[in-house]
Formats: sequence, structure tokens, C-alpha cells
Amino acid sequence: MTGASVQEGKNSSHSQPDLPAQSLPAHPGECGGISEVLARVGDKWSVLVVMMLRDEPRRFNALKRSIDGISQHMLTLTLRGLERDGLVTRTVFPTTPPRVDYALTPLGHSLRGPVEALGRWAMENQPAIRAARQAYDGHLEP
Repeated sequence: MTGASVQEGKNSSHSQPDLPAQSLPAHPGECGGISEVLARVGDKWSVLVVMMLRDEPRRFNALKRSIDGISQHMLTLTLRGLERDGLVTRTVFPTTPPRVDYALTPLGHSLRGPVEALGRWAMENQPAIRAARQAYDGHLEP
């Protein structure tokens, strides 16, 4: 790599911000645990379930109706994963048929702020991302 390309890289819009040392994992082994957490909370279905449960507990079918495109199987898997990770509780009421409510735990509620911020960011930046994609795709065409 030449000195010019190194200089170019420093001024590139793709450069990464410097992160404070305390925000980085102290040991390489910690990355695996962080990756697992990010995989759960960054999954699109998990994010949507957290958003749907932000104000009140909801029943399975109400969640399914409110989350466009999610299958019954995927909603079941997502709720089980969120419950396993301590983000959602499942309460069964002894009625006929049994009623099951899902609600955020205190840990789940603590995820609301970051999820809502990410959602706002996505909405605000959707036009810029769409324009960047069109410019990129136009650049690739022969």
C-alpha cells in the first residue's frame, strides 16, 4: 500500500471513530458473549417484539397481528429466546382456553431506550441510505 492510499484511507468516510478503551472488551474471549447478546437484541423480530411490548403485556395472537410478516413459528422462537435471556416473561392464566400474556421484564424495559433510538435513527436516515444504495448500485452497472 502506498503512502497516498494510506492518507486516502484516513480521510475516507469509512473511517472508524476512536472508542474509549473502557468500551472495548478486556479479553478476546468476551467478544463471544457480546456477540450472543447483540445477536438477540439486534434481531429484527426481537426488536419488533420489544417495541410491541413497550407499553403493556400482550397475548400471542395480538403480537402476531401487530408484527407484519412474522410467522407463528418465528414468533414462538423469538419469544422463547427473549424469555430465556430474561427480557420477556410468559404468564399463563388458568382459563379455558388458557390465556398467555407476554410482558417485558425490567431488563427488557432497559432495552427500550436503545431500541427506540435505533428505530428513530433508521427512520430519519432511510432517505439517505436509499440514495446511497442507488448511487452505489448505479456505480456497479456496466
